[in-house]
Amino acid sequence: MRIRVVDAFADRPFGGNPAGVCLFEAGDWPDERWMQAVAAELKHAETAFARPSEAAGADWDLRWFTPTKEVALCGHATLATAHVLATPGKISFATLSGILIAEVDGDWITLDFPVNRPIAIPAPEGLSEALALEADEVYVTGELGDLLVVVPDEQTVRRVAPNWDAIAAITTREQFRGVIVTARGERHDFVSRFFAPGSGIPEDPVTGSAHTALTPYWSERLGRDDLVGYQASARGGVVRVSSSGDRVYLKGRAITVLDGELLV
Repeated sequence: MRIRVVDAFADRPFGGNPAGVCLFEAGDWPDERWMQAVAAELKHAETAFARPSEAAGADWDLRWFTPTKEVALCGHATLATAHVLATPGKISFATLSGILIAEVDGDWITLDFPVNRPIAIPAPEGLSEALALEADEVYVTGELGDLLVVVPDEQTVRRVAPNWDAIAAITTREQFRGVIVTARGERHDFVSRFFAPGSGIPEDPVTGSAHTALTPYWSERLGRDDLVGYQASARGGVVRVSSSGDRVYLKGRAITVLDGELLV
């Protein structure tokens, strides 16, 4: 079986966020334990599995697995899958988050995702100690289920060094997927980082799905619908975003860095 590794939200090899992509023929899904084992073997934040769809309004069925679990929404692995399919125009995916659309226009791919509007909450117990910082504001990101932590400036985002065990304990206890830390950017409209050690991802390099919450948050504060975000991980990646009603549009590029054969 053919398998690729694609750097998503990247303008160069070994940038952005790598995702595994496996395409199947039409028919039943493989055993979930097998897909989970493949994702664990690759050790990327997510591996995408897709098959031709029989669902109304969908071209492909799409699922995403971290090294430890299946997740309901993943941006960068969706972008990576659209890049592998390389079908000009719109591609529709049936997913656990409903029908998602990717539009391929040359090197650029735009994802059409549901918005996740942040809701202010008190900071969970132990969060400041786990992040070693004091948050200006804390939110939960709707159905996405992340904590959104707003800090004073970009340098605070870049310097944060979480206690992984403490973050995993908080997210497991409170049933959050992960923690987004964000601030107004110096060269970009906003910057962010994403931590999900409880899902087997200590730090995700570029998290498309997190931008479904970052976009409405920063659009409201900056007074614009079209923004540019930068995820300030070691690999780094730019996500161009816009919002319209209950939808968020994420735009980026992708590069295939590995194309091989899965032998089992």
